[in-house]
Amino acid sequence: MGDHVRVAIVGAGFGGLGTAARLKERGDEDFVVLERRDDVGGTWLANAYPGCRCDIPSHLYSFSFAPNPEWSETYSPQPEIWAYLRRVAEERSLLPHIRFGCDVAAMAWDDEAQLWRLDTSQGELTAQAVVAAPGGLSEPRDPDIPGLATFTGTVFHSATWDHDHDLGGERVAVIGTGASAIQFVPKIQPEVGRLDLYQRTPPWITPHRNRPIRRAEHRLYRTLPAAQQAVRATVWALRELILLGMRGNLRVRGAMEKLALDHLRKQVPDPELRTRLTPDYAIGCKRILVSDDYYPAVSAPNVDLITDGIREVRGNVVVAGDGTEREVDTLIFGTGFQVTNFPVAEVIRGRGGRLLADEWADGVEAHRGTTVTGFPNLFVLTGPNTGLGHNSMVYMIESQLRYVLDALERLRAADVAALDVRPEAQRAWNEGVQRQMEGTVWVDGGCSSWYLDPRGRNVTLWPHHTFRFRERVRRFDVEHYDVEAPRAAPVAA
Repeated sequence: MGDHVRVAIVGAGFGGLGTAARLKERGDEDFVVLERRDDVGGTWLANAYPGCRCDIPSHLYSFSFAPNPEWSETYSPQPEIWAYLRRVAEERSLLPHIRFGCDVAAMAWDDEAQLWRLDTSQGELTAQAVVAAPGGLSEPRDPDIPGLATFTGTVFHSATWDHDHDLGGERVAVIGTGASAIQFVPKIQPEVGRLDLYQRTPPWITPHRNRPIRRAEHRLYRTLPAAQQAVRATVWALRELILLGMRGNLRVRGAMEKLALDHLRKQVPDPELRTRLTPDYAIGCKRILVSDDYYPAVSAPNVDLITDGIREVRGNVVVAGDGTEREVDTLIFGTGFQVTNFPVAEVIRGRGGRLLADEWADGVEAHRGTTVTGFPNLFVLTGPNTGLGHNSMVYMIESQLRYVLDALERLRAADVAALDVRPEAQRAWNEGVQRQMEGTVWVDGGCSSWYLDPRGRNVTLWPHHTFRFRERVRRFDVEHYDVEAPRAAPVAA
């Protein structure tokens, strides 16, 4: 048999590193972090396309227990976020616990031994508990286009950007106009020969409030950390106001739409192009984007906005829905990620060998977004209905960590071997979440988004204020779990 640890953490992004850091703070060294890539960072290591940055303010997009007084801008670029996570791992002595290049091929609950068995690229491992923190934006989603396999040029997704490929003077087709595309399109537009931008539905885009952080601010945050904490709290509170529009306050929503439409009018002088860039659904139904350079890039002479869809690809030709053919040298996908199907579910087996993907075949759900009945001692970070459309996911992750660490502490007891959430508790929680989702812009906003599963249910977002979620996960609700005593001798470490 391979190694045994008390806790196996899958993923070294914000969720995995946050879990490891909190365990370390408690003096718990009996854990390992399994990371398939060669460094920490998760989403912020994988996504390194030109112009990549966070659309949540810097002071809020960091751990509360590890503030960074050195952010260069109010909205952090990708290299700084990655460097921040690397620094957290180094300063908190987490690197010795991380196994890089370690891909988890399968994990299965052993009911007799009451532990998890993990099959990894570096050998077998057993653990009393597993914290799955793969991140919601970890598996790129490629478009399903007839003939795509016949394309003779270069193809890559924004999350797997080919930095060795020179786009200078090329005929480039970008498929998708979501959060990634509006960042990289302005960066590549000046260097390409021609850019064909395929838009399915136009996004709502508001002005970007990014600015450099002054040296005086850096000095203040270094010498008086409470000042940065106050800024963080203020930014968090202001962003919570956005939720009012998402939950049906028409005055707030109207003000947000006016801001975005004024921005569009100022930046796109051509009325015909402006019409094609104007959304026909409520703001917030899809992710709200921020940019000051996307509209000018789309208005450039070498850019053609195509709204007729794609019929097929033939060799180096992309055929639009209206039959127009365009020769292309490079295809770039800005088509997002596999979010609602949680790809990690394909490798997790619970009681009776039940695959989590099969368990979720009729709908993804978890108790408090974290645990799933029939999968004891498994904790999912950024799980179903924990995503946000208005605020920082780091806040949500830290909220979940309170719940998870409380559960892990209970598993330390000699008379507790397994915790399995009861089906009725999980069902009640998710029915409540869906009731709260009724009337929100995410389900009644008139659009089709990656927030929704094939049945039209929003299984991605938390439907209320973030502090409401934190209230509900401030402690582990053991009364909703089957608590099982040991049935076999513990596995030696």
